[in-house]
Amino acid sequence: MKTEKTITGDVDPDVLEYTVGDDPVLDMDLVRWDCLGTAAHVTMLSEMPVEPPVVTKDEAARVRAALASVVADKTFVVREQDQDVHMAVETRLTETLGDLGKKIHTGRSRNDQVAVDVRLHIKDQLHSLTAELADLASALVAFGRAHDRVPMVGRTHLQPAMPSSVGVWATGHAEMILDQTANLEAAYKINDACPLGSAAGYGVPLPLDRKRTSDLLGFERPMHNVFGASMGRGEDEAALLSALAQLMSVLSRLAEDMILFSMPEFGYFSLPRAYCTGSSIMPQKYNPDVLELVRSKTAQVLGLATAALSMLHAMPGGYNRDLQDCKGLYMKGLSITRTTLRILAKFVRGMGVDEAKLRAGFIPGVFATDVALRKVASGTPWREAYHQVRDNLEALSSESPDAAVAAKTHAGATAGLDYGIYESRIALVVMQTMKRRAEFEAKMDALFTM
Repeated sequence: MKTEKTITGDVDPDVLEYTVGDDPVLDMDLVRWDCLGTAAHVTMLSEMPVEPPVVTKDEAARVRAALASVVADKTFVVREQDQDVHMAVETRLTETLGDLGKKIHTGRSRNDQVAVDVRLHIKDQLHSLTAELADLASALVAFGRAHDRVPMVGRTHLQPAMPSSVGVWATGHAEMILDQTANLEAAYKINDACPLGSAAGYGVPLPLDRKRTSDLLGFERPMHNVFGASMGRGEDEAALLSALAQLMSVLSRLAEDMILFSMPEFGYFSLPRAYCTGSSIMPQKYNPDVLELVRSKTAQVLGLATAALSMLHAMPGGYNRDLQDCKGLYMKGLSITRTTLRILAKFVRGMGVDEAKLRAGFIPGVFATDVALRKVASGTPWREAYHQVRDNLEALSSESPDAAVAAKTHAGATAGLDYGIYESRIALVVMQTMKRRAEFEAKMDALFTM
C-alpha cells in the first residue's frame, strides 16, 4: 500500500488529501497567529515549576526568535504532508533548532492550538471589520447631512406612504448598521477567551499556567473548563457567522434601496458610473451589478451561518474532525462581509441626488396622514378625520413637501434628526476599536521581543 509520510505517521494519499482539505491554503492566514500562540506556550513552559525544566528561559528565547523568523519568511508554506499550519511550524522549528523544536508541543494538542489560532485571527479581523462598519455608517450620515431636508417620499409596501426626507433615509440605514455593533460585540466577547492548555479537551498532568498564556495573548480570560474549551471551537465560529449574517441582511436592504431608487422610473439617486458595469450588447447600460451581488453574497453568508450551526447540532461532546470545516466557513464569511462594507462605503460617497425627481414623487395621497393629523389637532376625532381626508384626496394637491418635512420636529423625524447622536456613536466605535487594536498589537509584538 502506497503511503505519504507525515509528522504523525504514514497515511494513504487519498485519505491524506481528503482529511487535509483546504487547510494548506486556509492555514496561511493563521501562520502569524500560530507562531504567536506557540511563543506564549513556550514562554509558559519555561516558567513551569518542574525540574528539570521542560524548556529553559534561554531556550524559550531561541524558540521565540525562530518563530519571528517564520512569520517574516515570505516563502514559508504549509504543504499537504504537513497537514496543517501547526505541523508546518513545528517541522520548521525542528529543522532550525533540532531537538528543541521537538519540545514545543509539550502539554498541548492541535485541537487547542487551532482553537487559539482561530480566536486570535477572529479578534484581529473583528477590529478591522468594526472600523469598516463605522466608516460605512459615517458615509451614510454625511450623505444624510448633505441632503438633510430634501423631501423624499416615504414608502410602505413599496407604495407611496408619507412625506420623508433623504436625511431620514440615510441615517435610518446608518442606525441599523450601527446597531449591529451589539451583535459583533457579543461575538467578540465569546471569542475573547483563551482555550490554550485544554489540550485534547481533558487537560494534561503538568502544572500548566493557563492564565499566563491567556494574559500573554491578550485574552480577557482563559476558558476554565478544559472540556468546554474543546467544545468552544465551532461554537465560536458559529456565533461570529450569526452576527455577520445579521449585518449582511441589513447591508442587503441598503443595497436594494440603492438599486430601486436609482432606477429611471424613480431616479432619486444616481450611482457612480465607475462602480457600475456595462453591457456587451447594449451601449447605454450602466448596471448596479455590485449592489446585486450584495444580495447574493448576503445569501451566501446566511448559508455559511446555517452550515456552521447545522454542523454542530448533532455533534457529540469533545473534539470531532467535523470542526475542521468551520474554518473555511467563518473565513469566507468574514471576507465577504468586510469587502461588502468597504464597497458600499464607496457607493454611498459617490452617489448623487436628483432633487427634482424626489419632489416629483409626491402625489397628493402622500400627504393624507399629515393632513388628517392636522384636523385632529384642531379637534376632529381621528377616525372622522381619517374618512374626511380619504374621501377628498384631490384636495391635497396644494400641499408642500417642504412644509411637511419641516412640520415633524420630534426626535428622529424629518426636522428632528440629531446628527450629533450618530457622529458620537461612530466616534465611540472608532475610539474603542483603535484602543483594542493598539492593546492587542502591543501584546502580540511583545511576545517575540520579551
